[in-house]
Amino acid sequence: MEVQKNKSKILVFGGTGYIGSYMVKASIKLGHPTYVFSRPNSHKTEMLNQLQSMGAIIVNGTMDEHDRLVSLLREVDVVISALAYPQVLDQLKIIEAIKVAGNIKRFLPSDFGVEEDRVSVLPPFEAFLEKKRKIRRAVEAANIPYTFVSANCFGAYFVNFLLRPYEQKQEIVTVYGSGEAKGEDFNHISLLAHFSEDDVEASALYPDLKVTTIDELLNIFLCNPPKPVSAAFE
Repeated sequence: MEVQKNKSKILVFGGTGYIGSYMVKASIKLGHPTYVFSRPNSHKTEMLNQLQSMGAIIVNGTMDEHDRLVSLLREVDVVISALAYPQVLDQLKIIEAIKVAGNIKRFLPSDFGVEEDRVSVLPPFEAFLEKKRKIRRAVEAANIPYTFVSANCFGAYFVNFLLRPYEQKQEIVTVYGSGEAKGEDFNHISLLAHFSEDDVEASALYPDLKVTTIDELLNIFLCNPPKPVSAAFE
């Protein structure tokens, strides 16, 4: 894809992951010079080669290389983090580097799930959300331009855990709660790294998507036996 002049230079952390790879591809498709920060010994060689063949600039390094991070940040305009759960707190190192670099026009932290400041969840997930809250507070305190994207939850994660389509003998689906809590249906949604001029200046974005419940989702899939054949509520 040909890089377009006057387009923002975008750096993506976690660009070889499930969400991050889509963002990198979308950024390239939109003509942005796109950098992907990757660990030197990353096992995702195939994905890195694919992104590089599309035009991505692969930069090897680690989060502990502060001076290298600062130097890289000074070459780009926008930073997008799509780091997975185990690396969420590593974003504190990105934030510190952004503060030193002093040139980043917009930072989008890895915040693409539920909005942690507005939900009440069960304890195991609460511990994860507390880490995300720590990142939010650090971003706000850093006095840097930012946007939190609250896209709710990506269906492939939760549908697979709920229905377990790859388990041949799975017959019971466990539903925590009543099954009536509403979530977002991503069946017909494509996420592109593209924002309007007004969106870019926003500190929070809430995509307008179709709402569904676990009950409604099960009604769709239970009509197509043999699995799953029943649902147990806890």
